[in-house]
Amino acid sequence: MTSAIAQEAVQPCPECGTEIRGDSRFTVWCAACDWNVDPGEPQPHPGRLERAERALARRHGEQLLAEMLSGHDARPRRDASAVAATALALTVHGITLAFAAGGVWCLVAGWGGVGIVAGLVLLALAWMLAPRVGRLPDDLTVLLRGDAPELFTLADEVAEAVGTRSVDAIAVDGSINAAVTTYGLRGRRLLMLGMPLWEVLTPEERIALLGHELAHYANGDTRNGLVVGTAIRTLSVWHHILQPLPHPTGLEIIVNALYVLPRLLIGGLLVLLVRLTSRAGTRAEYLADRLAARTASTQAAVGLMDRLLITDSLDLRLRTEANRAALGGPRSTRKATDRADELWGTLTTYTATIPEHEYERQRRAGARRGHQVDTTHPPTHLRRACLLAGRPETAAVVPQAHRTELIATELAAARTEVARRLLRGGL
Repeated sequence: MTSAIAQEAVQPCPECGTEIRGDSRFTVWCAACDWNVDPGEPQPHPGRLERAERALARRHGEQLLAEMLSGHDARPRRDASAVAATALALTVHGITLAFAAGGVWCLVAGWGGVGIVAGLVLLALAWMLAPRVGRLPDDLTVLLRGDAPELFTLADEVAEAVGTRSVDAIAVDGSINAAVTTYGLRGRRLLMLGMPLWEVLTPEERIALLGHELAHYANGDTRNGLVVGTAIRTLSVWHHILQPLPHPTGLEIIVNALYVLPRLLIGGLLVLLVRLTSRAGTRAEYLADRLAARTASTQAAVGLMDRLLITDSLDLRLRTEANRAALGGPRSTRKATDRADELWGTLTTYTATIPEHEYERQRRAGARRGHQVDTTHPPTHLRRACLLAGRPETAAVVPQAHRTELIATELAAARTEVARRLLRGGL
């Protein structure tokens, strides 16, 4: 089991000979020469196309960071990429509509059995590929305003500070993350709140987290919009349907061969649509960070960034506790609330003992990895640097001790349920 107590390790650096003093619970590395700063698996040498994509992502990332640091207006704008993404998304939806129209036409054309079969097949394809509205998760604890009035009041204040309307529901899960989405035909707003992340944040950092997530509604991120977002999901469905059949028979081998060209075409369209929206998505993250700082203070937003640097360590800690519970023999007779309190207390204590040199290692490792081409999030160390380079912001929303206690009470049942699931090995 990983201890929550610092364990000093001292050794000379194999590269430069500098004495290294660190915590043996974490990666031992040299601050003088960066030896072992990023000991992950070595990446395979990228091909020419991948090198070109990485270079493009790095150039765009550096340009966008410079733009954010310049202090100029960085609000979302409808550039050529956004227009092209919208046009491509409308084309995708047009194909789905064409399937539906073709299916109806086949049914009414009077072609007999062949027309009926063809019409039903086309209508079934249109139904499968039609844009879907989100729904409230039925496997998570979902809180409405009547369930957590103080938490929603805090969300309302944060939403007002970032210039948008608040959420209609909050779903609590076991992820070390948070996100926003919509559900229902009326586009109601849903906040997905990861209890492990919420637990290790200070009250100020929690406000920064809410500010960042709610800011996505205010930023108009194209990838999460109705037209482009549903098109990405539709293409993903197409690509999944056309996956090769495993262990094919003779006939299925022919089917797999027929799938190759459509799958490559759809995969290419999906990659293109994601690439066209990646710059807007990255900009939206920087803007959300900026609004989080204005809502909760720069210090709180930077603290949130630091916590995001150690999510892998927190995940490992949770898994360690789950394994410990699984190896503990028969189920404990203690109350579920006691087991939950112990889990969250252990996680919070562990987080408080993570040394600064581990945060610094994560920042340097992030700098080495650079911009990734498969994510809308800029590297966390750059988001942190961008916050520190800007004008220091004071908090527009300040935590209140009494409200913090009431929110903890409102989240108590969800807190216990998430802990129970985590200790059973499921996030």
